[in-house]
Amino acid sequence: MEANGFIDEWGPEKIIIIYDQKTKTKGIVVIDNSALGPGKGGIRLVPDLTVTEVFRLARVMTWKNALAELPFGGGKSGIKGDPKGDKASMLRAFGKALKSLCPVEYLAGPDMNTGAEEMRAFVDGAGNPKAATGKPTDMSGLPHELGSTGFGVAESTQVAAEFAGIGLNGTTVAIEGFGNVGTFAMKFLSEKGAKIVAVSDSKGTIYEPNGLNYDELMKTKKEKGTVLGYPSGKQLPTADLFGLDVSILIPGARPDVITEKNVNNVKAKIIVEAANIPVKLESEAILHGRGVTIVPDLIANAGGVLLSYTESIGGTKEQAFSLITERVRKNTKMVLEKAKNESTAERDAAMSIAKERVLAAMAKR
Repeated sequence: MEANGFIDEWGPEKIIIIYDQKTKTKGIVVIDNSALGPGKGGIRLVPDLTVTEVFRLARVMTWKNALAELPFGGGKSGIKGDPKGDKASMLRAFGKALKSLCPVEYLAGPDMNTGAEEMRAFVDGAGNPKAATGKPTDMSGLPHELGSTGFGVAESTQVAAEFAGIGLNGTTVAIEGFGNVGTFAMKFLSEKGAKIVAVSDSKGTIYEPNGLNYDELMKTKKEKGTVLGYPSGKQLPTADLFGLDVSILIPGARPDVITEKNVNNVKAKIIVEAANIPVKLESEAILHGRGVTIVPDLIANAGGVLLSYTESIGGTKEQAFSLITERVRKNTKMVLEKAKNESTAERDAAMSIAKERVLAAMAKR
């Protein structure tokens, strides 16, 4: 079985394959490690989903939740399907199949191609409003459409820029992906004075050395369905974004976008991992060797799970954003300082803290 290659001392504890005959919904759930609490992680909906991808993302959640000091373990799930299909039916069927698991063993949430309305359908299927976070506000939810992940990315980026001695004001930034994370990262970074010169989506990259206007780009995306319709700047292939001459690079879409094939094209001094596992580990090592500062996904994109935690305890949007500011800034600084003091890679510094916390919880079982 595919899973045999990645079972280790941390997990995964459970891999569940779901198939609903009525809706033809195919799904995967991975509960990686529940020492700190129920497996927490979102539901992505993509046509090319694999067990390996879901496991890797669940493992990231194990470490991310530990670093964020939350009472959650690591989990992740996904539906293998067309994001343009009947998402409500798929999510409802998926929720029904996971009724016995949620929220005691697995707590769902939004992820790629799923949002508040999909969480409504999921908890309807599961028969329990507590089966997922990221629900609509009329269900006392705190939807990810509030921009929590992008907000956290902006906070983390600001700390990294200050740590590198360049600050954010006028500093050039390129953002891969203009979905929920990318749009809000751009919004909050622009408000902090950063100069966003490039943004990409699945159709391509728009590069404007004089800086892109957030409101204009949002209008363009809404009207034309792509960032490429922006009134000025140069249109480039999507992949060209990673080689642009910018100070800060923010990969914010799919995993493994910076690999041995393009790592030598990267010119940025700082990389903030807004997406989960966007840089291959071997490429992270090469970049570290070149003196590039990398804020790992475990720290940079924790805004989403911090919002989820706030929802799970009945908190408000204001409390969530306050918690994100405090935890993300503190943890970014802690990891960057630890990496510098110990002459190690940022991911290694983050991982050593996370493993220590999970090990301590496992020892108490």
